[in-house]
Amino acid sequence: MTLSMPPLALYIHVPWCVRKCPYCDFNSHEAAAVLPEAGYVQALLADMQQDLELVQGRAVTSVFIGGGTPSMLSAAAYRELFSGLRQQLAFADDAEITLEANPGTVEQEKFSAYRELGINRLSIGVQSFDAAKLKALGRIHGRDEALKAAEAARRAGFDNFNIDLMHGLPGQTVEEAVADLQQAVALQPTHLSWYQLTIEPNTVFYRDTPVLPEDDTLWSIQEAGQALLSAQGYEQYEVSAYAKAGRECRHNRNYWEFGDYLAIGAGAHGKITRADGVFRYSKTRLPRDYLAAREHGRYTAASGLIAAEDMVFEFMLNALRLREGVAAALFEKRTGLPLSMIAEVVRGLRERELLVADTSRLQCTPAGFNYLNQVLKAFLP
Repeated sequence: MTLSMPPLALYIHVPWCVRKCPYCDFNSHEAAAVLPEAGYVQALLADMQQDLELVQGRAVTSVFIGGGTPSMLSAAAYRELFSGLRQQLAFADDAEITLEANPGTVEQEKFSAYRELGINRLSIGVQSFDAAKLKALGRIHGRDEALKAAEAARRAGFDNFNIDLMHGLPGQTVEEAVADLQQAVALQPTHLSWYQLTIEPNTVFYRDTPVLPEDDTLWSIQEAGQALLSAQGYEQYEVSAYAKAGRECRHNRNYWEFGDYLAIGAGAHGKITRADGVFRYSKTRLPRDYLAAREHGRYTAASGLIAAEDMVFEFMLNALRLREGVAAALFEKRTGLPLSMIAEVVRGLRERELLVADTSRLQCTPAGFNYLNQVLKAFLP
């Protein structure tokens, strides 16, 4: 079966942060007093130059700059970066360009300059408005800085911004979780990423796990929070994503619909559809090694085609996170595999009323969405 070319996105990783949070398992590293901005921008552009053969003139529809803390980089660094990228790549006229930012005062001062460069969406990592919870999470900002960050974003001309918020925090009650959400909603973001704290390997919390709320409390938090967000006009369109009408994150939606994405930066992961299959790759992880890669010109650390049996799970892992799922035909378009390959598993899940009966869609029922991990396990190779 011939693969169709999906939309193309670009992910840019900035690996530095002021301080590593105890729950964070991302590729982030505490920054030195002076960041090697100029060297990193040049490395990103050289990295992108090597990847151009993967995309053959296709236009980028969205960009996401993640980290780490991307807002640590200056506007001048991003000006040079985007000037170089636009010489290498075609960008759609309406491309969504998101930058992750922390609420620190220094970052807020840069918001206007970022907006002038064409960055048109911010994702502000608040996590909580409660001082005690922020301390437990190892965050370096306080409640007031979080409030000011949202105001600064709007003042800088960002009419589209996300707030990242966690729940299920150490010792958190239902009332405290709802209060966090109420405060976030009061700031009128167009999008909310509201997700439960999970303990991941290779983190401080994994080695020294704090006391987290009981399952009954977590369930009550989820129910109360979803009711509040729905009442305030935020539609849940993905497991942890809620948006005002027309403000879904296009970049993340491309991931969930198994679209393509270029990736540059230390430890970045990409996925590209080729004539011979779906190709994944990752870049050199440690910042010092990535910067040194300019000497030998090799930024890619690992790459390869996704095996058919793994592709089934990867597709479903993404697609079923969407509340409305995807058209069944998208499975064949994105993977090149026949629907018959998953027919038996899908039939069984429909009989258990975990997937909708509509054969034109791959979509969880409300029960299936609540027990998504069980549904996904059925697609494991």
